[in-house]
Amino acid sequence: MIGRLGSVPPLFFLLACATVPLLTGQVQKSAPGSSKAEVERAIQLGESGNCNQALPLLKKLARQVPDKELKKRISLDGVHCAMTHSTPYDALEFLSVLSRDFPNDPEALYTATHAYSDLSMQASQQLAHEAPFSYQVHLLNAEALELQNKWDEAAAEYRKILDINPMLPGMHARLGRALLSKQPPSPTDVQQAKKNFEHELQIDPNNTVAEYVLGDLASRDNDLPAAIRHFTKATQLDSTFSEAYLGLGSALVSSKRFEEAVAPLEKYEKLAPDSPTGHYQLALAYAGVGRKDDANREAALQRQTAESLEQVKRKVAEGLEQQKAPAPGTQSTEAPQ
Repeated sequence: MIGRLGSVPPLFFLLACATVPLLTGQVQKSAPGSSKAEVERAIQLGESGNCNQALPLLKKLARQVPDKELKKRISLDGVHCAMTHSTPYDALEFLSVLSRDFPNDPEALYTATHAYSDLSMQASQQLAHEAPFSYQVHLLNAEALELQNKWDEAAAEYRKILDINPMLPGMHARLGRALLSKQPPSPTDVQQAKKNFEHELQIDPNNTVAEYVLGDLASRDNDLPAAIRHFTKATQLDSTFSEAYLGLGSALVSSKRFEEAVAPLEKYEKLAPDSPTGHYQLALAYAGVGRKDDANREAALQRQTAESLEQVKRKVAEGLEQQKAPAPGTQSTEAPQ
């Protein structure tokens, strides 16, 4: 949470000093218009810590060098120099090269991960310093608390934002989401969340998530007309919102409006063909309109997808168990009973 961060040394700097070896070796190819000596000098300056002199040369060479391995080395040196010598935003030019030319390279991705993390940290610290009472500070705090599943604390931050600006788009929906994310939410939480999503739609009538959540809450309360109304609106606002089509189709099936349920459920099936729930609901809709062959096909697909999903779950569980198991030849660290 940025309001409590204080002054934190860049993670990239710590990692660079502790674990990232300097690249060595002879330069085999230079860039057009650049001498081999210039390339070697830029790399030597960067890898020996003379980054103020190295950065202008590295920037130039990162754009010009044709050899990919050399380009990668220059870009990594450039990121390292920028992140460890008080010019962090200079790293963006090198990160752009790494992202474009080495999108799947582990070393490039590792470097980018820590560089962007440090840039984010520095920006958040500057925000806290320059505008400590802004709603954006509370918003970053709330997002950090959500990552820790601290939903009550996150909700408190969203309420502070609404105290500052009660008409800010998206904030009532975020507060509602935080209230519903508690495990389990209390009846009071659910009612407060519902009111916040309704308030969100008064501010932003095109908020798809608010429409969907209100549809889901209405469906759970067996208020099927309200559920159908909200799910329908959500699908109109976002034609790719698969769960909204499932919610709408399921509510129509529960209302025995089978003919109307077919179209949204077929749309959901196209968007999520591996969903057992979608095939099950579509089977019910087909059966309700007398399409027995289609209903039987969907029932068979429901069984197949359910079995496939179960196999995936088993494989994941087995993988987790293997990770927990001690490596061959190692002794357990558990104390004897």
